[in-house]
Amino acid sequence: MPVRKRFGQHFLHDPGVIRRIIEGVSPAVGERIVEIGPGRGALTWDLLRRAQALDVIEIDRDLARSLQEDPRATGALQVHVENALDTDFVRLRAQGPPLRIVGNLPYNISTPLLFRLLSQRSAIADMHFMLQKEVVDRMTAQPSNKTYGRLTVMLAAVAEVERLFDVGPGAFQPRPKVWSAIVRLRPTLEPRFEMGDDGVLRTLVTAAFSHRRKILSNGLKGLLTPGEIESCGIDSQLRPEALTPSQFGLLAALRSQLYSKTHGRL
Repeated sequence: MPVRKRFGQHFLHDPGVIRRIIEGVSPAVGERIVEIGPGRGALTWDLLRRAQALDVIEIDRDLARSLQEDPRATGALQVHVENALDTDFVRLRAQGPPLRIVGNLPYNISTPLLFRLLSQRSAIADMHFMLQKEVVDRMTAQPSNKTYGRLTVMLAAVAEVERLFDVGPGAFQPRPKVWSAIVRLRPTLEPRFEMGDDGVLRTLVTAAFSHRRKILSNGLKGLLTPGEIESCGIDSQLRPEALTPSQFGLLAALRSQLYSKTHGRL
């Protein structure tokens, strides 16, 4: 199949990398596996063989048809020709077991798709993704690291994020210009730390990291006063990258409480 640049396609072909991904996912019979962006099927047939059933979501109609027509595709392979950004994963799960999501995500949709999936995390057991290394660096960064930021905090609020291993450009055809990495996310139904309303957390974190060189009292001006920040046991003179995700949660919880007192429910 031809490479479609508009879909950001880079097809995985390295057998060693494929084996490590399959081992990391460790699919089992009876689990509901969903592969996003199967492409030419590098992972598809091993996933199907191990799980005995597989849903794939592919936006490229030609690639989808190729998978459907492959002799290895039995009735246990369900192909959904659609954009994963439009998929209703709660509906896809229906009354079955939680979904286990696997995919090689193009850079241009990786962040919005992650947040869409996490907004439907009640339907999802875990996720294993191939992403650009720089995105995984941000997802797994520790405080006081230059890659630590909004993505790190917002993911940490609702999921355990674990980097598995890096993948070089030579594992793909055509070769990308950047390295990739495999990451595992295990979402939680309840927030992993106190945070009040998740919309407030998003607002605070976005404001803070939009001015990451400013101290908190300046970056959060109009949202929290220096005294309110200090009441959470947090130095208002710190820069945002010095705070842990749970400390941002404390600030968001306080902001939620203050807003509720003055405006009623959020």
